[in-house]
Amino acid sequence: MNYRHLFFTLILGLCVLVTYGCPALLIGGAAGGGAVGYIAGELKSTEEVSLTRAWGASQEGMKDMGYAITHKERDPSGGQFQLTARGADDKKITVTLIKKADTLTEIRIRVGTFGDEPLSIKVLESIKKRL
Repeated sequence: MNYRHLFFTLILGLCVLVTYGCPALLIGGAAGGGAVGYIAGELKSTEEVSLTRAWGASQEGMKDMGYAITHKERDPSGGQFQLTARGADDKKITVTLIKKADTLTEIRIRVGTFGDEPLSIKVLESIKKRL
């Protein structure tokens, strides 16, 4: 057996394990449902739902959490919707919805400038309850 090859394979494997969590924390089923990832302060989830249904669920979810919607924006082509909300803690939450297909929508959630993963997950769970 070639120990040199085994040694380099082990080192490479350790490097991958050590650096894997830094750029992205994959949550998988933690929030339930589709593919979910938290990258660079933004939570992304792809859900099997139409854009308009996700839009309604996002608005209801934010209101139920006690956040006031301060801004709504719709892309004229109908492929992207965005809302901004603020709560009593004055944290700015931006929810962006991107149509991937007729029944597939990507939900992006950013809290503040640098992100807040636990709050982003709570927002996503609130939205998903209404889908």
